[in-house]
Amino acid sequence: MPSISDARIVILATHGFEKSELFEPLERLREKGATVHVASPETGAIRSWDKDDWGETVPVDKALTDISVEDYDALVLPGGQINPDLLRVEDKAVAFIADFFRSGKPLAAICHAPWLLAEAGATKGHQLTSYHSIRTDMVNAGADWRDEPVVVDNALITSRNPGDLDAFIGKIVEEVEEGRHQPRKLAA
Repeated sequence: MPSISDARIVILATHGFEKSELFEPLERLREKGATVHVASPETGAIRSWDKDDWGETVPVDKALTDISVEDYDALVLPGGQINPDLLRVEDKAVAFIADFFRSGKPLAAICHAPWLLAEAGATKGHQLTSYHSIRTDMVNAGADWRDEPVVVDNALITSRNPGDLDAFIGKIVEEVEEGRHQPRKLAA
C-alpha cells in the first residue's frame, strides 16, 4: 500500500473551476507530502469562478497532452458549473478520465464534476453522489445516486459540494493508501 506522502496525484481542470474544490485538495494533499499536478487543456494558468465573477488563478503544471494514467496514483476532478461543462467536450479529457476509470486507481469527482464521469461512461451501475441539481443527469446515466457527503464505489469517490471537502479529501487519502483496486469497465 502506497503512503500518501509517496503518491502522485493529478487534478484535471480548466477555466471556471470551483475555487475551493481545486485549491483545498491541492493544498491539503501537498501538505500530506503528495506530489500534486494541475493538468489542463490550457497552458499558463486557469481561473476559478467565484460566486458571480472570475476568481483566483492556479498555474497549470502539465498540459493534458503530456500526462498519462501510468504517471499518477489518483485523479481529482473539481466541479463548478463551467469547468466540467468545458472539459466534457474535450475528447482528450474524456478519454483520459475513461482510461483512469478503467485502471482501478482512485478517481475523485465533486459537485458538477460527475458530469465528466457520465461523459466518459463511468457512471452506469455505480453508486455516487453529486451536486443536487445534476442528480437527474446521474440517474439518467445509470448511476445509483445517493444524497451523502461522500460515496465510494471501488475507488470511485464522489461528493456533493464544497461543504463535503473534508470527507472528500479524507477518502482520497484513504483510497490512495489502499492502492489500486479492481479494474472497472465502462458502460457499453
